[in-house]
Amino acid sequence: MLILINNYLMDIINFLKSKFPEAEISFDGEDCNSKVIIVSKEFEGLSSLQRHKLVLSTLKDRFESGEIHALSLNTKSPSEIE
Repeated sequence: MLILINNYLMDIINFLKSKFPEAEISFDGEDCNSKVIIVSKEFEGLSSLQRHKLVLSTLKDRFESGEIHALSLNTKSPSEIE
């Protein structure tokens, strides 16, 4: 089961990398406790809510189809990491 979930998360990460090509994207945790971590310069000056809306809007079709039903995000700008 863990392998399926990791493949599922990798599919989401690869999709997000296509939408945010300059971002560093990874995930932390296992199973239902996984969190997608995105560090992108596109997040500079945006609130956490605005960042999440930006990311989730790219996944809208996947949520509507039921492919994704929940996703935990950690979004940061590069200046927050340095």
